[in-house]
Amino acid sequence: MPKAAVIFVVLSTIVPAVSGCADPSAEQAGGPKKAAKPVKAEAVRQESVRRTLEVVGTLAAEDQVTVSSEVDGVVRRVLADLGDRVKSGQSLVELDREKLQYNLDQQRAAHARTLTKYGAAESDNLPRIEDTPDVRRAAAEMAQAQQGFQRATELHKRQLISEQTRDDAETTLRLKRAAYDSSLQEAKNLRADIDASGAALKLAERQLRDASIRAPFDGYIQQRMVSIGELVKAQMPVMTVVRVDPLKLLSEIPERMAPWVKVGQPLTLLVDAFPDKRFAATVSRISPAVNTQTRTFAFEGLAPNAEALLKPGTFARVRLETSLIEQVMTIPYGAMQYRYGVYRAFAVEGDRLEARELKTGDRIGDRMEILDGLKSADRVAVTDVDTLTDGMTIAVTGE
Repeated sequence: MPKAAVIFVVLSTIVPAVSGCADPSAEQAGGPKKAAKPVKAEAVRQESVRRTLEVVGTLAAEDQVTVSSEVDGVVRRVLADLGDRVKSGQSLVELDREKLQYNLDQQRAAHARTLTKYGAAESDNLPRIEDTPDVRRAAAEMAQAQQGFQRATELHKRQLISEQTRDDAETTLRLKRAAYDSSLQEAKNLRADIDASGAALKLAERQLRDASIRAPFDGYIQQRMVSIGELVKAQMPVMTVVRVDPLKLLSEIPERMAPWVKVGQPLTLLVDAFPDKRFAATVSRISPAVNTQTRTFAFEGLAPNAEALLKPGTFARVRLETSLIEQVMTIPYGAMQYRYGVYRAFAVEGDRLEARELKTGDRIGDRMEILDGLKSADRVAVTDVDTLTDGMTIAVTGE
């Protein structure tokens, strides 16, 4: 009797456990199927695309010059400083003018004295050398002696005067000719003196003007190098001026795209200081030779910068539309799922989805170029892409 009791207890424990395992299996076998997920699908599209380049460049000043003094002098005034905007011809530094003014007055007096010797009142419209008073007088006396000699020769032939008288006339002619040649040479020397004194006068005037050191073009002061009271020598730098309108863009074109980029093509710039603003520019120069290390062609662009928002030395992201047009496959950018460093899309195969890994190209607006992974006849799911899985049952709606 005790044995029977033990057996009963064990059986009563096992039977509920067995019945508990059997019930879920039966429910799963006879339960309803999972409903298909409704999705929208779109066919892969063939499009004509104008290729664009996206490269990085550096902005540089179109012109940058270190302005130097052309004369010696003491700085009396500094009229511009770091960051100031200056106009072409604007005075930047004024040197002491007193000594330069004395030199100018001296050269002006010397020039006037030379003009007086030459018989002219001013250096403009100077008379010809042959028309100066001394030369004209000597020429007249020589002509008179020539006539006297000719008369004496005729009279001597007719034996009306002695040979001595004819010889005296000839001697007089030779003296007058020598006097004329001397006057002509002296006039030439005076003319050379006038040219020399005139040049010295112009140099003195230039030196006086150079006491005011001016900006060579419109731009900004990048550096000031002198202070009031400082003695500067000729060729000593005083300021650095940069032109910022337009700015020059320095960048490179990949070798394979070089045939499709020409001088004059437009491009756009983005800089970190103004992330939401696009700046227009134009290709201005392209190197004729490839860089053998980088396999790129250097190019330059010009970027208008009237508001001086762009700064020399900053980096810029460059977008350049080329003249190359190609046929490509595209799908909506939102049709791609990104998992573990791989883009994939879900191709519709009947009532199921098939995940395809993609090799992508350029982004074109709200679409993405597909280089590999899809065919032109495929359709891809475009809704709820992040929730889709490979092999999922679907029902395509709203095509």
